[in-house]
Amino acid sequence: MNLLKRLKSEWVYLYGAIRILRSLRPVMQNRTRTFPDLLDELALKHGPRIALLSQNEQLTYKQLGEHAHAYSHWAKAQGVGKGDTVALLMNNRPEYLAIWMGVIRTGAVTALLNTHLSGAALAYCINIVNAKHIIVGADLWESLESALPSVTTGATIWIDGASRAGYERFDRVVSEYPTTPLAKSELPALTIEDPALYIYTSGTTGMPKAAIINHYRVQAVMKGFSATCNARRDDRIYVAQPLYHTAGGVLAPGITLTVGGSVFIRDRFSARQFWDDVVDYECTMFQYIGELCRYLLNSPTHPKETQHKIRLCDGNGLRPDIWMEFKNRFRIPQIIEWYAATEGNVTMFNLDGTPGSVGRIPWWLEHRFMTKIIKFDIEAEAPIRDAEGHCIECAPNEVGEAIGKIVIDPGKPAQRFDGYADKSASESKILRGAFEEGDAWFRTGDLLRKDALGYFFFVDRIGDTYRWKGENVSTHEVAESITIYPGVLEATVYGVKVPGMEGAAGMAMIVPDDEMDLDGLAAHIRRQLPEYARPLFLRLSRQIEATGTFKQRKVEMRKQGFDPSYSSDPLYFANPTTGRFEPLDTALYARICSGEFRL
Repeated sequence: MNLLKRLKSEWVYLYGAIRILRSLRPVMQNRTRTFPDLLDELALKHGPRIALLSQNEQLTYKQLGEHAHAYSHWAKAQGVGKGDTVALLMNNRPEYLAIWMGVIRTGAVTALLNTHLSGAALAYCINIVNAKHIIVGADLWESLESALPSVTTGATIWIDGASRAGYERFDRVVSEYPTTPLAKSELPALTIEDPALYIYTSGTTGMPKAAIINHYRVQAVMKGFSATCNARRDDRIYVAQPLYHTAGGVLAPGITLTVGGSVFIRDRFSARQFWDDVVDYECTMFQYIGELCRYLLNSPTHPKETQHKIRLCDGNGLRPDIWMEFKNRFRIPQIIEWYAATEGNVTMFNLDGTPGSVGRIPWWLEHRFMTKIIKFDIEAEAPIRDAEGHCIECAPNEVGEAIGKIVIDPGKPAQRFDGYADKSASESKILRGAFEEGDAWFRTGDLLRKDALGYFFFVDRIGDTYRWKGENVSTHEVAESITIYPGVLEATVYGVKVPGMEGAAGMAMIVPDDEMDLDGLAAHIRRQLPEYARPLFLRLSRQIEATGTFKQRKVEMRKQGFDPSYSSDPLYFANPTTGRFEPLDTALYARICSGEFRL
């Protein structure tokens, strides 16, 4: 980086840091000013302006405040008070935000349930937070019904949008309550330390964990990211991510709501509908997940894809292999990539648009955002410690786990870790005695590297990286190399066990178009990747199963491995003798397992 570019970058980060810290100062200074207080101020200041809209609904700031007050009265009338939990199972719509914004005014915590869950998994999420009431959208009744035999909390169920024998219709009941604020005598004593939301991690393994989001974090996420994007009252952000997650339901709406702007909420992401929505609803921002960007790039040219008013997009997971193509094709003036986790204390921003970087912490900010990259043993899935038992910080560009120091200090709220409803799950995320006796660090579970200028780059999730031929293989980096080949619409990579072999061999699941050339792909992989990183197996599929936030589900794929009896998808083997991908049937599978091939 030349001197002029570096000086410009330093200025961008200095100016951004000043904006962010200035936006957070009022939150830290007034510890009894909770999010509902902020909502009242916004309703008073921006009353007639549009706050939330969708294809079917629209709420001004005044109406949003009034609806929230009605939900507060409803909760109070049900005996809901400080520390109680109300679970919300509803698809994306403006009223979703109004519900939780009203319920938390009573001191209760709203649990935002994943709309893709059902049965035992959904029941677990309800039980772990001891929900006293469950509000369910009528279109999700069957999901909840499948969970009810395993729900042990004795929760009262309210159905929104339709009548069902034996249950109250939530929207009609709430319509009878006042839209004025609760009396001061009815309000609990709250501080920014009190929990406001339970937001569930969307991991692809195990049961979800209910992360505790307090009133400080709600405000800090909203205001901090609003300052990062330098949001204005004439901005309108497009949100198609699930509202039950932090990114879609707190962060994105907060970017514009906190400055008097508006939020367009789509029920679910559609690549076909995306540019029509963005243009027709005059959006100036949108929030992305990396796979969302890839879906758009893989879509046919849309007549409106360059006719928009977008001035920036923000999000995480935009990979280097498509960064500039995405920016240039759709004429996006600014991309703000960031790194954060719902429950974590490691947050960073890429403010100068360095392609591929998830963020930067300049040396002069390291005392405020205490983040380190430590050496990590891939096979043992544990940090490496020296002879004295301390963790070892990585050198520049060395891959390791990202950790953030946990500090319980009102002056450094960004370093807190409030944990989960399940205390044992909280402890599993804490690394103790990392550098000195008694210290505690939050484990991100992500492998990153940091260059000499302080730019961080995502490498892989711990558990996704595998070891083959004595080398660590990053599934993300291999997938990037594969997806740039013409005809590959999407790819995910994972390690699979081969009998008699140490470590795990690479396997790639690919969504191809009709013209993808397998021989050409094999030659491309040989050019792009070292021998140890080249996938031995291919699986061609029509789609890659993902979570509601587009995180690919690899657990089942790993279990199935390269055994053709477990999958109806076409499988291929990179024959080391011919150098070609050859169809993998049961006979070839047996030959591989017998050790016939020198792998």
